[in-house]
Amino acid sequence: MDTRNPQVLLAKAARHDVWNPEEDDTLVCLDVQQETHDVRTFTFASPDGKRFAFKAGQYFLFDLEHNGEPESRCYSISSSPHRTNAFSVTVKRVPGGKISNWLHDTLVPGASVKANGPLGHFVRSEASKPKLLLLSGGSGITPVMSILRELADSCAPADVVFLHAARTPLDLIFRDELACIARRLKGLRLHFLPETVAGEPSWSGLTGRISADYFRLAVPDIADRTVMCCGPAPFMAAARGIAAELGVPAAHYLEESFDAAVIDEPEIPAIQEAAAKVFQVTFSKQARSIEVTGDQSVLSCAKKASVRIPSSCANGVCGTCKSKLTSGTVDMNHNGGIRQREIDAGFFLPCCSKPLSDLVIER
Repeated sequence: MDTRNPQVLLAKAARHDVWNPEEDDTLVCLDVQQETHDVRTFTFASPDGKRFAFKAGQYFLFDLEHNGEPESRCYSISSSPHRTNAFSVTVKRVPGGKISNWLHDTLVPGASVKANGPLGHFVRSEASKPKLLLLSGGSGITPVMSILRELADSCAPADVVFLHAARTPLDLIFRDELACIARRLKGLRLHFLPETVAGEPSWSGLTGRISADYFRLAVPDIADRTVMCCGPAPFMAAARGIAAELGVPAAHYLEESFDAAVIDEPEIPAIQEAAAKVFQVTFSKQARSIEVTGDQSVLSCAKKASVRIPSSCANGVCGTCKSKLTSGTVDMNHNGGIRQREIDAGFFLPCCSKPLSDLVIER
């Protein structure tokens, strides 16, 4: 029996257990779908036929290998959690991007990858206002698309405004599917906002960037909605400021981003620095040593010293910075980005770990 055959995998998933990240780490690619000229959707299943239980808005951390070097990347789930036999992630090719380009050029149906998940807290809570404003810029559409697909699959009453911004009409990911959902999901108002009409001069809708004036017209009741936003950092910064200006309480504004972490911990005053214990942290593969106080995270100091450690969330959720600790101890307060068996094997997350002794890290 061909265990990589999509029909076999889906049939197995109908009768097997739920994927458990403490036990499972292998996925098989079922399908690759071209969405736009530089965006593809990759669909994965468990080789053991296990089902997936995740919340719309969560993501998987993929552990990949590129040119013999381990690489980790976070990709949000774009499929509906009601469809449990498999899940999809949607990835934009990035100029110079090692992993996004590798996925586009190399990953084909039948290939296996390692992953950990589902992870993340960019999900609707019971305390959220029932009226939603879903904002997406570019490939940031993936987690909010999962939320919208969940609503469409549930056939539940909805009051949703969905705005998708992109550079041009040709860059509007899921454009046709969104239009189809808008025709059948009562209570959904759909807005496309390309910045220019390049490539489609016949575009008849609005163009430009989000602004307070735009939202006053498009979403006059924005202050009564839970706003969920994902996109490039400048897009989210603009959305955050506009939402606050228009009266959206901070508790009802959520955002998700996997931009490379930029960590700016406050400088420790000289008098406090003198009192804090200083530890030597050595990165064995890079032949570098830095000083880290017991009040600082290992990753923040490594970044400031230009020590190379991949990172994304910087708060112990994604696991991108996972490293092997060959000697020493740390105080680690993670948020689900590392498994207990990995901790038992000597791994830790530098982003949420403070040294308790001198450290040697295998990086």
